[in-house]
Amino acid sequence: MTTSEVAWQRLDRRTVIVNTLNAAGVCVVAGVPTGIGVGGATSPRLALAIIVPAALLIVGVVALADHLRWHKTRYRVLTDRVELHKGILVRSRRSLSRERIRSVDLTANLLLRFFGLVTVKIGTGEQTGTGTSLALYPVSKAEGERLRTELLDRTPSGTGDGRRNGVLAAIDLGWVRFAPMSFVTPTLGVAAFGAVLQVAEWFGLQEGVITWTIDRMRDLPLVAAILVLVVIGMVVGVIGATGLFVEMWWQYRLEREPGGTLRVRRGLLTSRSISLEERRLRGVELVEPLGNRLVGAARVDAVATGLAKQKESEKTDHKTLLPSAPRHVADRVAAEVLREDVSPTSAVRLRPHPVAARGRRIRWGLACVAAVVAPLLVLGWLLSVEVLLHLAWICAVVLVPVAVVLAIDAYRNLGHGLTGDYLVARSGTVRRGTVALQRRGVIGWTARQSIFQRRKGLLTLTATTAAGTGAYSVHDVGESDGLAFAESAVPDLFGPFLERG
Repeated sequence: MTTSEVAWQRLDRRTVIVNTLNAAGVCVVAGVPTGIGVGGATSPRLALAIIVPAALLIVGVVALADHLRWHKTRYRVLTDRVELHKGILVRSRRSLSRERIRSVDLTANLLLRFFGLVTVKIGTGEQTGTGTSLALYPVSKAEGERLRTELLDRTPSGTGDGRRNGVLAAIDLGWVRFAPMSFVTPTLGVAAFGAVLQVAEWFGLQEGVITWTIDRMRDLPLVAAILVLVVIGMVVGVIGATGLFVEMWWQYRLEREPGGTLRVRRGLLTSRSISLEERRLRGVELVEPLGNRLVGAARVDAVATGLAKQKESEKTDHKTLLPSAPRHVADRVAAEVLREDVSPTSAVRLRPHPVAARGRRIRWGLACVAAVVAPLLVLGWLLSVEVLLHLAWICAVVLVPVAVVLAIDAYRNLGHGLTGDYLVARSGTVRRGTVALQRRGVIGWTARQSIFQRRKGLLTLTATTAAGTGAYSVHDVGESDGLAFAESAVPDLFGPFLERG
């Protein structure tokens, strides 16, 4: 079939209804506090007279604009490329080579799911440049699945061991217990207090809320009052973190499809389908945040070429293959993803680093404590504020032991090794990461030494790769051991610069 014979397709016509309902919802959410601020309790009719016509006008404009957008948007899939034409005032014509397509992700929020629609994002996986992705918003769910299957079919490239196809992992409700064991919990607790004060301000009740809280805490000692607020914040944070985990990972399934694609499906209110070509996979990273590590949990991230960095607003990385789960489950999934009998992250005994690396971490930890305590001491002395001086020594007494313990733990977590086709490196304490990177995925080595590292005979090796974050480091390794490791992992990269005795 020639190019001229391939028919153009349109987006689903129900996009006009969806966007009109979205605009109406935004008007309601924004209109209530605005109406209260404009008219308040004294003149609600004035508020309605201003807000309602404005909301109707906005909804009407959105409906008309989206109808024109639908009418002017069309796409088609050819044998060698995908084309998208769109635009009202400014026409845009985009084309992606099918050979460069690396991902077709399907996303649907609650409203789209109600109408049986999905948003399709077709990407090349490149992190720079324009024209690297196409978005079809929205199409029917069946059309989205058809596009995903057709554009990602890599059957000729081989599928490996067929016994490893199918479902590799599925959600276990017991994993929910790991959700509160993260820094998200206290963050949500603090955010909840801020949200209460913000809503109270909309209704002119902020001062009353603060006064009511102080009255309830008046009879309690200061320490007890602080503990009560901390407990309330932590309870709210636990509930919020649990709810966030459920929304993100509900109905989670990790599957390997016969065409050579790993597919992650998840989501409660917003469903997500994320696909990753196996030929782009260069390894995995076992991530163990401190809270999860204390309860024996870890998550698995993919180290793959072409995984574009997520925006700050997108906290759910496309690279996550397994959420926080028991460590033995993470090891099993990592092995299945890499088609290995045992995960490289646990198959090798990592070599420890010199004791000098421990001293460096202790000094860093104490320097961080000094950065907190010193300003309090200086301000307390200059301003003659006794409270700041007391706060300084309290912080020192509390933070110094914590800093030393974390520093020692960070040193114990350092390690590197080789197993089969993979080099393995581990580091971190608050976030411990163990990366298993294919040797053929390393395109260069960087050896870096600060003046302090040179005095101790240490260096930091960084493996440069086109996959994942682009660079993975072996921190504070001994000079001779590190250079030998780099040469053994990828021969001839460092070879010309080494003196052999």
